[in-house]
Amino acid sequence: MTSSFILDAVANPHPLAAWLRLTLTPGLGPSSQRQLLAAFGLPERIYEAGHSAIAAVIGGPMARTLLDHDATAAVDAALDWQAQPGNAVLTLGDVGYPAALLEIPDPPVVLYVKGDPALLARQSVAVVGARNATPQGEANAEAFSAALSQAGLTIVSGLALGIDGAAHRGGLAGPGSTVAVIGTGADRIYPARNAALARRIAEAGAIVSEFPLGTAPLAHNFPRRNRLIAGLACGVLVVEAALKSGSLITARLAIDCGREVFAIPGSIHSPVARGCHQLIRDGAKLVEAASDILEELRLAPREAAPVPDLATPEPVGDEGRVVAALGHDPVDIDTLVRRTSLTPEALYAILLALELDGRVSRLPGGRLQRL
Repeated sequence: MTSSFILDAVANPHPLAAWLRLTLTPGLGPSSQRQLLAAFGLPERIYEAGHSAIAAVIGGPMARTLLDHDATAAVDAALDWQAQPGNAVLTLGDVGYPAALLEIPDPPVVLYVKGDPALLARQSVAVVGARNATPQGEANAEAFSAALSQAGLTIVSGLALGIDGAAHRGGLAGPGSTVAVIGTGADRIYPARNAALARRIAEAGAIVSEFPLGTAPLAHNFPRRNRLIAGLACGVLVVEAALKSGSLITARLAIDCGREVFAIPGSIHSPVARGCHQLIRDGAKLVEAASDILEELRLAPREAAPVPDLATPEPVGDEGRVVAALGHDPVDIDTLVRRTSLTPEALYAILLALELDGRVSRLPGGRLQRL
């Protein structure tokens, strides 16, 4: 007997309905979805093919689930969502589907986009790194991203805390803007601490997800979304990363997709620099300025108005001694006492002034770092 759900799928006049029903069938993964599309073409033809033909592609039990599952409520919710201003759903059959994702082994069948979908087709660079980034790492990520955005490149990242958030802020500072690839439904914001940033991205950039609306922040979805970060970009910049981190996964996925990988070197004493150093040993391009990336990608920076010199004068006297003693690696207070010969009391007063002046940042474990 023909299921009424099949008739609904075929009869629904909305062009997205069958695409959504296909991707919202529980247990039917992206690989099976693409196999069905390759075999039958448009999703409507899958449902018209019948159980025997579908079973020959994905097996009998999954074919029965596909034909019998009632996804009406989820499909209607997705259609209502995409009808709201600023929301869009892209499918593999759309002209506007990002061509860069067609080059990866497993492109999503459906993408949910909040913001400007056209940004997904722009030339872009992914900027990724540690969640527990150092203040200098975040400053580097924001500065590199702002310079690349000024050059017209869109900044792609994952909306995580630390380097990702800094990269998005930098991207928003230039005409290239930014794309956030998330591991939840496009109607969810995670982490909550980036809620204000996510709203800015939705207004001036784009938030994209392959996961159905309402999808919670499940741990296994975040490594999966990394392939989209790598796939959308023509290169990946790793700012800070531990030896075992999602950023290194993104870098390796980029290599597999034929993308360029760049890394910023750091202190030999910093755990979040070791991943970058490993990438450089493995062949990633060491970069010290955004221009290094533009040159490697054979892109010329855009003409820009001269930037006024807003740098404050270098400190002198005891403050100058402390800044010099800090060097550029994280350091503890006892080491500073030995290097400066100042009393701890005097040193704490100077460090407080430097911190208020934005020259020094406190790190976990009581260490300090020059900015």
